[in-house]
Amino acid sequence: MKVLVTGGAGYIGSHACKTLAAAGHEPVAYDDLSHGHRWAVKWGPLEVGDTVDEARLAEVMARHRPDAVMHFAALTSVAESIAHPARYYEVNTVGSICLLRAMQGAGVNRIVFSSTAAVYGVPASTPIVEEAEPAPINPYGRSKQMVERILADTAAAIGLRATALRYFNAAGADPAGELGEAHDPETHLVPLVLEAARTGSTVTVFGHDYPTPDGTCVRDYIHVTDLARAHVLALEALGGAGALATYNLGTGAGLSVRSIIALAADVTGREIAVTTGPRRPGDPPVLVADPAKARAELGWTPVHSSAREIVETAWAWMGLRQAEAAGASTQPS
Repeated sequence: MKVLVTGGAGYIGSHACKTLAAAGHEPVAYDDLSHGHRWAVKWGPLEVGDTVDEARLAEVMARHRPDAVMHFAALTSVAESIAHPARYYEVNTVGSICLLRAMQGAGVNRIVFSSTAAVYGVPASTPIVEEAEPAPINPYGRSKQMVERILADTAAAIGLRATALRYFNAAGADPAGELGEAHDPETHLVPLVLEAARTGSTVTVFGHDYPTPDGTCVRDYIHVTDLARAHVLALEALGGAGALATYNLGTGAGLSVRSIIALAADVTGREIAVTTGPRRPGDPPVLVADPAKARAELGWTPVHSSAREIVETAWAWMGLRQAEAAGASTQPS
């Protein structure tokens, strides 16, 4: 299939493009490059555009005639969503509506949507199953839940074939060293901790009194390469029209913030300075997936998602980026 990948120059989207190409599909990255990078687009063409630009989407679809869409393009910071909620609803929710209209106009009937565990809010029990009632506690989670609802209603109305993948904490880097996280500013725990190890700076732990074994938030970390493979499996397994399928993507095991810091210190062989800050609004104490449905229906099992491999691949990627930057700075002008 030819697949339009919105956000295809971003962290997870670029890994998905690589995995699509390896599976024999043709990815077309669609990205406004506000957070993505041209250098991350290596397995197909790049079309620059915004998902709220319906005319541009229609133009790109007419040119490439995709068979399906993978929709990653979104804003993803919980804290930022609380400070700027309208921006999150515009990009995440309105952008998805524009995409769906462009798809309908182009006759494209398949979509795999990048959703999030944030739709669950503070779950009543863990591990979380897909049947748990969504109750997001921040605008980011609400914006994604709205898209899920829109997808379900659209599927019922026009026979759209749609799957939403609710994944937990994406982390790690391509084991081959071709891709990795490069956010500016960085907000994800693993690269922040590794940067503190590299530079000797201090990492802040937000909250120390959660109802968890060590008082810090517990999350289910999933390797980005495993996430990418799940998207391809979901694309190839898109079911019948008329309903939205949802799957959790996680390992089923939770790790606390302090355990990630301790593991990073072990992997890097460096001490990591830590300071404690207040809890951040919108942070649930524990988010851990029950991934049984994805295993049973998609045949998906994480293979790179041990905590050590996640941290080791992220550390190797950081080293490669630093070496490239050093090499570029020594080139003659």
